[in-house]
Amino acid sequence: MSEKGPSDDQDASRPDRGLRRTAELVGIGVTGVVAVAMLGFVLLYWAQDLPVASDLYAAFRSLGRGMDAAFGTNVFRHPIMWQSMAVGVLVGVVAPLVGSFLVHREMALIGETLAHTAFAGVAIGILVTSSTGWNGSLLLVALVVGILGALVVQWLTERTDAYGDVPIAIMLSGSFAVGTLIISYGDGLTGVNIRGYLFGNLAVVTPEGARVMGALSLIVVAGVALTYKQLLFITFDEQAARVAQLNVTGYNTLLVVLTAVVVVGAMQVLGVILVAAMLVVPVAAASQIARSFRETMYLAVIFGQLSVIGGFAVSIGLGLPSGGSIVVTAIAVYLATIVGSGFSVKAISAHG
Repeated sequence: MSEKGPSDDQDASRPDRGLRRTAELVGIGVTGVVAVAMLGFVLLYWAQDLPVASDLYAAFRSLGRGMDAAFGTNVFRHPIMWQSMAVGVLVGVVAPLVGSFLVHREMALIGETLAHTAFAGVAIGILVTSSTGWNGSLLLVALVVGILGALVVQWLTERTDAYGDVPIAIMLSGSFAVGTLIISYGDGLTGVNIRGYLFGNLAVVTPEGARVMGALSLIVVAGVALTYKQLLFITFDEQAARVAQLNVTGYNTLLVVLTAVVVVGAMQVLGVILVAAMLVVPVAAASQIARSFRETMYLAVIFGQLSVIGGFAVSIGLGLPSGGSIVVTAIAVYLATIVGSGFSVKAISAHG
């Protein structure tokens, strides 16, 4: 009786590996198509008065009416639903994309910090609106404040001798405290529903907010794609990156700014309190079964989409907040991957 060598075992596993790879690529392909379609709707809604765009926009509306007839609902015929789905789908792509680097760098708390900073930005926008009558976008104010907060966090981390998470914790509590003080000071001066920003609400998504999220998503995807190798190097061996004279501070700053961008866009449907979950939970689920960092990113994006779509279904079907529905669905996916992985813990390779 002959014994099988290591090469035989590798050959036996290749068909399974090829099937797994194919399934991942199909999942990424479908996710990409859906994301492009949602971006297309956002553009069509913006340009619906143009000749060609009006016909395509009408086709989207017809599709929505067909979906309502098929599912027995009365939601998909409304543009606000498509806007919310567009934001959700884009969040399902960019949040796990950035979160893959944060989780492996043990920086999961940064998402929560920047979410609270963005909340302070919303509070500032509300106060300015109520005091001056300014009719600008609260989302843009939150974006500016969120990016400034990201730069402050990075500056504190680089300049202080405290443990790495101390500046983050200070910024988290401090920014939320500022936000609550401003909201309390301006209480009753404006009719803005602050609960929607805290817990997530499909009605919070505006056409302008959807367009902002579309633009931010393109920026995040391009930023990660152009700096993937550098971010990967810093993620797994920051000291070696410094020795190699890579601009570690610059790339760290880029990562926290991209995180702030994702958080501000995502809080429309997830809310400030829950937005960080989409940076972490899909990545944690992917890490249970992935064999490399690249595969972790692929699976995290796929799981992010499943969480968003499943969460929207729960939210619409049961009339529940979108943020909680999406996060609970993401946690269900995470628990399923734990069971599917046989409770095993594997080291993630930086290759592949």
